[in-house]
Amino acid sequence: MAEGLNKVMLLGNLGADPELRMTQGGQAILKLRLATTENYLDRNNTRQERTEWHSVTVWGKRGEALSRILTKGDRIFVEGSIRTSSYEKDGDKRYRTEIIASNIILSGGGRRGGGAHDDDRPPPRAARGGGGGGGGGGAPGPSHSDAPPPDDDFGYGGGGGGGDDEIPF
Repeated sequence: MAEGLNKVMLLGNLGADPELRMTQGGQAILKLRLATTENYLDRNNTRQERTEWHSVTVWGKRGEALSRILTKGDRIFVEGSIRTSSYEKDGDKRYRTEIIASNIILSGGGRRGGGAHDDDRPPPRAARGGGGGGGGGGAPGPSHSDAPPPDDDFGYGGGGGGGDDEIPF
């Protein structure tokens, strides 16, 4: 069987301040709500706008670092993969789709005032990797049975991957 490709690239604005949590094992999980908006012409040549909302998860030390930098309205580029999980609530099967980030680039321009940060935060830069707790490749995240329940907004827990601690420039 041939291998597939699961790659997502999004450019959008944060719709809320990021939320940093820790697993019971001490691994950081950063949750982002990202809005992507696209413009198109409908059949009547009228310009329309469609906004999609995405749940993005950043694991490990990258998530901790980004939680101190990112705020609502920031414009970011996210690279990652899609994960869908299912769970039951009140007897109904429900699904949750999220993006597991492997690369986040702060692109600026999302806030009023031309995207300039109004506090003492460092200038925009890239943050690579979505996983593992520190150094190397990072261990796989919790399995389905170890994953926190979906009601706590953690969703599916696959936290591995990435782990490249070097910034590409």
